[in-house]
Amino acid sequence: MHDTTDAADQHEPEDGHQGREAGSAALRSLTVMEFVANSEKSVSLTEIMQAVKLPKPTVFRILTTLEEAGMLLREPDAKRYVPGERLSNLAANVLLHSPHRSARRAILEELVEKLGETCNLAIPNGHYVMYLDRVESSWPLRINLHAGSKVPLYASASGKLFLAHSQKRMRDRLLTSAPLIAHTRTTLTTLRQLEAEFTKIRRNGYSVDNEEYLAGICCLAVPVINDQERVVASVAVHGPTARMSVAQAIEFLPTLREAAEQIGQTLDW
Repeated sequence: MHDTTDAADQHEPEDGHQGREAGSAALRSLTVMEFVANSEKSVSLTEIMQAVKLPKPTVFRILTTLEEAGMLLREPDAKRYVPGERLSNLAANVLLHSPHRSARRAILEELVEKLGETCNLAIPNGHYVMYLDRVESSWPLRINLHAGSKVPLYASASGKLFLAHSQKRMRDRLLTSAPLIAHTRTTLTTLRQLEAEFTKIRRNGYSVDNEEYLAGICCLAVPVINDQERVVASVAVHGPTARMSVAQAIEFLPTLREAAEQIGQTLDW
């Protein structure tokens, strides 16, 4: 009788070796993505090589694959890399379904009860702001936006907050790679207007949307800061200008900042 045991044993080391190689390659790609995602600015091939301690050909091959897959993006006319749209969407969806969502939801619900207006938790997502969660007020007049909804960075309080605290290179890329459309008569549509607004936001520690995305709607956003002192999310309140003016929204600042600090303590990113 022919013994098949030896034949099977002969194939096992090869398969095991291939499995280890595939696993190692996947881990190297994850390490590169993690470094780029954690960087506050765009990073070069050399910086990535030094951080992940891999040879140049290996890093270049990984970057090419990740760029083709949409996980990373190479800046125009520069050999520097930032997270791509696909990686940003992946991160956003992970946070959207985070196990800490119920804790953050409870904080937002208490905030709405105190302020009497709709509040949301948002993160940057490419050229947009994405709502991780949103709790509506009990007023009959509402805006139909829900968790997962997106609004433009430059025309929203949270978006301008993120842009104000981002590196200028990244901010310029985001603002020049898509048209600045006037959604209302008060939308800021020039780089000069927006840069002046960003300076004001950094000075005040909060951002305002005064009917810039939707006519008749006012919004104020404060930053959520992680352990590395980075602005990673925002907590915002908004409502119709008939009920809440910018001046009235500013009166909510202490309560909003308290909620943002509580949500910051739940962060796992």
